[in-house]
Amino acid sequence: MIMKRVIIVGAGASGLMSAITAARQGAAVTVLEQMEKPGKKLLVTGNGRCNLTNRKAPEKNTYRGAEEDFVSRVLRKFPAEKTLEFFHGLGLLTRERDGYIYPYTDQAGSVLEVLMQEIRRLKVKMKYKERVTEIRQTEEGFAVHTAAWKYVCDNVILCAGGMAAPQTGSDGSGYELARKCGHSLRPVYPALVPLKVRGSIPRMLSGTRNYVKLALEIDGRTVYQDSGELQWTDYGVSGIVVFQLSRFAAEALGEQKNVRLHVDMMPEYSRTEIKELMEQKSACFPEKSAAELLAGVWKEKIIRAFLKLYGKNRENFCENAVSFIKNLTLEVMGTKSFEMAQVCAGGVPAEEICAETLESKIFPGLYLAGELLDVDGACGGYNLQWAWASGHIAGSSAGRKV
Repeated sequence: MIMKRVIIVGAGASGLMSAITAARQGAAVTVLEQMEKPGKKLLVTGNGRCNLTNRKAPEKNTYRGAEEDFVSRVLRKFPAEKTLEFFHGLGLLTRERDGYIYPYTDQAGSVLEVLMQEIRRLKVKMKYKERVTEIRQTEEGFAVHTAAWKYVCDNVILCAGGMAAPQTGSDGSGYELARKCGHSLRPVYPALVPLKVRGSIPRMLSGTRNYVKLALEIDGRTVYQDSGELQWTDYGVSGIVVFQLSRFAAEALGEQKNVRLHVDMMPEYSRTEIKELMEQKSACFPEKSAAELLAGVWKEKIIRAFLKLYGKNRENFCENAVSFIKNLTLEVMGTKSFEMAQVCAGGVPAEEICAETLESKIFPGLYLAGELLDVDGACGGYNLQWAWASGHIAGSSAGRKV
């Protein structure tokens, strides 16, 4: 039996999974990585703790970009339980927190180490500082060109990542390789990223954290709502609750639409309850200023921002307090850069890829996995689950096919 030769471009999460899976199929696997080490982005995932996957079934809007059916077909073949089985088989001990799966060590380095141990056991060749410039079809299969060499193989798996965190090697070069192979590209935006907001309110609240209910409005229509901890910064807003909706904001801004956030900083209380509370305090303490009435209810920076916006007198105090705390409206001007994004939205459209194998419909013998595809997930291990699942399917398919 002739051993199949598989070249994998990129040594991130999906690339390493592809390499292991293809090698287990009996293929001779070579991984080409432009950085000096593998798994650089994996090591910083989840602030270095590496949220491997999530046992909670994906809900509507958990995955964005590609058609829901495409993502579902991939994840059905390799769900979270299979990810756990795979890593437990490598000797990784895990722990679960409310469905979120982490390495027991809480260190991403443990995940990378067990992957690399298996890479070495399977005798996968790892080539570093190799930047792929071109993928050509030949009579024998493929020629993969780098600045220094030409690699010949039967199948290629493109796992070069997106543009998020370019300092880890995700510089967008994979998109250009896919384009050269005939693929189209959907516009690429930062996702799971902080948002920049117009005005002085964020700057006044900078350093403050609030549990909020957040609504995203695009061209006057509310398209997304979520609750969680919001972090105020000098440029705008951050925190997981912001990250979850940031891809929709980024896409809308790219289409020149009007984007606003509506912030409810006391979601546990209704407007009526807050108004009654303020009226009661006003009646009980007629001698107190607006600032004194709010002390003990709001954080100091929030009080200062309110007074800056509405003034220090008590005229219309109750109505203004309710409006400010229950529906603070912010105009979104942009996102922070790809350097601060955890993932990308956009990329190679799913309709150009076979969901069963992740083989290109345009360039047979080429497989694509990971962030390169137009699939991005919510926070909580869903993006890594996509990397593991797509990498596994691409690797097993490319490793089997002559």
